Amino acid sequence: MGNKVRTLGNGRKLEAIMIEAVIWDFGGVLTSSPFEAFNRYEDEQGIPRDFIRLVNATNPDSNAWAQFERSEISLDEFDRRFAAESEVLGHAVPGREVIALLGGDLRPEMVRALQVCQGRYRVGCITNNVSAGEGPGMARDQRRAQAIGDVMALFHHIIESRLAGVRKPDPRIYLMACDALGVVPERAVYLDDLGVNLKPARELGMRTIKVVDPAAALDELEAILGHSLRDA
Repeated sequence: MGNKVRTLGNGRKLEAIMIEAVIWDFGGVLTSSPFEAFNRYEDEQGIPRDFIRLVNATNPDSNAWAQFERSEISLDEFDRRFAAESEVLGHAVPGREVIALLGGDLRPEMVRALQVCQGRYRVGCITNNVSAGEGPGMARDQRRAQAIGDVMALFHHIIESRLAGVRKPDPRIYLMACDALGVVPERAVYLDDLGVNLKPARELGMRTIKVVDPAAALDELEAILGHSLRDA
């Protein structure tokens, strides 16, 4: 089928391709970024900003963080190993303190967009998470767990790294999501806040959106889908 052009209420013309599925990262997309919480912690502890991200990015396929997201080590082991890895880089940070920073606040505008998409497309979630907190969103308390659970219930399928034994950016996890949703990658859009996680999705044929500013990301998604996600 050819492309379609539709016009939103503000007169902006959007080009739509035949998209069948919208696939979302969770933390940093539907919730505020955990990196914001990392920076607050670093400021409080007198640690250079983005130090925790540096630890996570060092030996990214085999470090404690990667192994914990694949459920290859326990929380106790992660706590010890992350502290050791961070100490080598200059500041010992207990792994449990990092885990306590996960689980941001829901972004209402992104949740609304997910609700609109859920009625029109297959919607899925690919999340790198760990066996800590409550549920896929790793909530730290029951109230937050309930709110996140309500959002999670909107997805037709969820891929959790801790259960799948595979984590982003391994291409297999994107194919698992497409297979579960019954779509080919070329008919899917994927949103994530990390470029390293978008690259393999794009190479598989997905349309990709990097979420830095939620409003800008929704503009991009509307342009791909060809209809509003905020006025519906």
